[in-house]
Amino acid sequence: MMKRIPAILVLEDGTYYKGWSFHVDHAPITIGEVVFNTGMTGYQEIITDPSYFQQIVAFTYPEIGNTGINSQDIESQAVSIKGLIAKNICKSSSSWRQQESLIQYLNRYSVPFIFGIDTRALTQYLRQFGTMNGCISTTNLNSTYLKQKISQIPHMAGLDLIPSVTTRIVYHWDEKSLPMWYLKDRIMPNSACFLTVVVLDFGVKLNILRRLATLGCHVIVVPASTHIQKILSYNPDGILLSNGPGDPSAVKYGIQTVKALLDQNIPIFGICMGHQILNLALEAKTFKLKFGHRGINHPSGLKQQVEITSQNHGFAVDLQSVLASSVRVTHFNLNDTTVAGTGHSRSPYFSVQYHPESSPGPHDADYLFEYFVEVMKSLR
Repeated sequence: MMKRIPAILVLEDGTYYKGWSFHVDHAPITIGEVVFNTGMTGYQEIITDPSYFQQIVAFTYPEIGNTGINSQDIESQAVSIKGLIAKNICKSSSSWRQQESLIQYLNRYSVPFIFGIDTRALTQYLRQFGTMNGCISTTNLNSTYLKQKISQIPHMAGLDLIPSVTTRIVYHWDEKSLPMWYLKDRIMPNSACFLTVVVLDFGVKLNILRRLATLGCHVIVVPASTHIQKILSYNPDGILLSNGPGDPSAVKYGIQTVKALLDQNIPIFGICMGHQILNLALEAKTFKLKFGHRGINHPSGLKQQVEITSQNHGFAVDLQSVLASSVRVTHFNLNDTTVAGTGHSRSPYFSVQYHPESSPGPHDADYLFEYFVEVMKSLR
């Protein structure tokens, strides 16, 4: 039987919150950037999303773990988060798809977690003062000692985390989206488009690959550091720049690769980190947001059309730098008017800051994958 043990969350400024954990064995102290996610569902997708690498995620929804864990909802082959914070974690989860509980899953991967704290107060604090480094500990509850440990860890700005999450090998992907999660007209609009898409993996979510495969694309995933000549050797009809963690401006090799690809007139679709890297390659700039956008109900668009989108990022593209380039803004985040989508005025390059594959989240922006296919077809 799992025994409840004391735990503590300490922020880099010395603020701390006392709570509990259910670790069978004492876990090591974990340190990372403390962020919050406002989604009411999708905790399994969130904790396996590589974009959360080196981050401790606080869930604002008051209870998570109700439906347990299954093998179908993962977004990568590993747990990506450094730690988990919740108001309450369900011990007696139940679902026809469940294979183990969330607590068992976290313990199996030695992911520290804390529950029983006021997550509303924590979220309000991070909104007021910004995301910051912090730690979860069950072995040492001395906040002064833990604050000193946190001070030894670098901040997210300036960090290139892509080498830790990108694939080490080139691989082909053919698994499609499960039909049960999509309306009939979204499952297989064109199952035989015979287009080759090279995915530059900055920390790609599996459902991005599934959406491409569902549309009939031949998907080839390559490491983020792959040389342009290797990419072109696959004779791609399109390039997808994936999501990923860290500071996009620190991914110099990725920016240089994309700059070289711009001369090839190959359609390029950027998602999240890929959106930022594409815009950096087009001479725009990025900056760190105060507390980021992490949730599944962010309105994005222009006056004529609004999409409810799934978002997970701590950096954004600077609007003034976009306006000074040849790029046009196609979407704004309507909560704070930051840039949420761009397109090139004369070339087949476009990108969005949010996640059109969702997982979790609404499917308002899923059409962008079909648009990508149509752009590729038009230039084939």
